[in-house]
Amino acid sequence: MTSYIIRGGNRLSGEIMISGSKNASLGVLSAAMLLDGPCKIENIPDIADLNVMIEICKGLGAQIKRETDGSLMIDPRMINSWEATQDKVRHIRGSYYLIGALLGRFRKAVMFMPGGCNFGTRPIDQHMKGFEALGARVLIEYGKIFVEADELKGNHIFLDVVSVGATINIMIAAAKADGVTVIENAAREPHIVDVANFLNTMGANIRGAGTDVIRITGTPRLEGNATYSIIPDQIEAGTYMIAAGVTRGDITVRNIIPKHMEPLTAKMEEMGVATEVGDDWIRVRLEPDQVLQAASFKTMPYPGFPTDLQPQTTALLCTAEGNSRMVENVWENRFQYIDDLKMMGADIMVAGHTALISGGHPLTGAKVTARDLRAGAALVLAGLNADGETEVTDINKIERGYEDFVNKLRQLGADITRIEG
Repeated sequence: MTSYIIRGGNRLSGEIMISGSKNASLGVLSAAMLLDGPCKIENIPDIADLNVMIEICKGLGAQIKRETDGSLMIDPRMINSWEATQDKVRHIRGSYYLIGALLGRFRKAVMFMPGGCNFGTRPIDQHMKGFEALGARVLIEYGKIFVEADELKGNHIFLDVVSVGATINIMIAAAKADGVTVIENAAREPHIVDVANFLNTMGANIRGAGTDVIRITGTPRLEGNATYSIIPDQIEAGTYMIAAGVTRGDITVRNIIPKHMEPLTAKMEEMGVATEVGDDWIRVRLEPDQVLQAASFKTMPYPGFPTDLQPQTTALLCTAEGNSRMVENVWENRFQYIDDLKMMGADIMVAGHTALISGGHPLTGAKVTARDLRAGAALVLAGLNADGETEVTDINKIERGYEDFVNKLRQLGADITRIEG
């Protein structure tokens, strides 16, 4: 089994370039399957989830080539199937965006139920509600989703819960529907805005992305023939900012949108971390023996504190003096990694959706398991602080979402090695 071996105690410092957004890339790549012409997508991260998605799209008939600069040349005109039933579909959650793309392109789609990290129930009922409102018939049986429409017609759709996935999926399908679609109670995350901006660059008519009401005027053809660059990954940026806190380091993250980082930056400053913000960079700096203040966090949909930074932040709170609180309001089972932190010496009690952290206790190395993508990153961060050697197993989950993770950490001074099992 492939693992990371981490020897803690090094103070991380230096500069790091942040890759393109994983979540935006999955949505944009899916939306590209809707186009009637080729396109070029820049700033695509080289991570496992994206590479799986590329293979799924190739399986549908799309021609995709990764250039030496990391960009993707995509020609979806050769797509000849509306059935995404390769086993790879089960491996990533974001594959479900292909339902909206195939429905918009062919008026039908068949797909395996998607996979992804297992940290709670992740229903797709709001996706299906949106497709039905557009005129599609939906059937789920034998582990497959069947969606078919004689025609797609714009409609008014109110999401019962704020859902990032449903917002993107409905938006993609509605881009080629007849008439106007209005999504109310839409999610507002930056990667939703990025997918909308991509589609608009390719000829769509989408307004309001980034607010809770999105208006899509359907367009019969999306000619493409344009270049688009993916936004930076706010979760990768946040992970390295937290790494500076955990190791009492001095790290500048570059190629970011500082506005996207405000929920984290504000809380780190509350804990006593010095931050300096530029146009496309943030510097996070602590003194080697600095004592961090305890704090309370609550995950919320954007622009609240992101659930995808919750595990990493909990690792940081383990190094702060006093009693901290982390409330998880998005997923009901995202504290699976807590037992691994406790093996490393953390003093944490979980009660329902709340983790109570008594910080300031020294962390020590242990053999721990990455339960999911962000939980695995949190254990790596804890290992960077811990005394002795930490082994993190199941690192394939981490590499689903972090590009060149080991080398970037080593560039900052971490003692981390990837060991092939």
